[in-house]
Amino acid sequence: MSKKIKKILIADDDIDQLFQLNLLLKNWGYEVVQAESQRDAENIIEKFRPDLAILDLMMENDDSGFVLSFKMKRKYPEVPIIIMTAVASETGIDFQDKEDDSQPWIKADMFLEKGLPPAQLKREIQKLI
Repeated sequence: MSKKIKKILIADDDIDQLFQLNLLLKNWGYEVVQAESQRDAENIIEKFRPDLAILDLMMENDDSGFVLSFKMKRKYPEVPIIIMTAVASETGIDFQDKEDDSQPWIKADMFLEKGLPPAQLKREIQKLI
């Protein structure tokens, strides 16, 4: 019996980031569905339940990733969500320092900095799937 291929939704308005993530994830054996905006991702999740989602924080709005994460968790509460962002390097804001229940409206399971080593990203994905 073969193992079911896991499907990952990636949403990012940075085409280069989408391309790189898509390539990595496919090389690691995942099926990838990609969206170039919050709106595209919302349309996709209406018809498709991913096994995991990787969302950019800032797409068409500064809080697109938060909004999309909130909507996904309402529809698919069991689907793990990673928000990838460059906000920490650009602003000094560090989401890792937050207590789990200090921001109950933030529904992501993990926050990762864009540009982290691929091996680390792979480990974090494997922890959640």
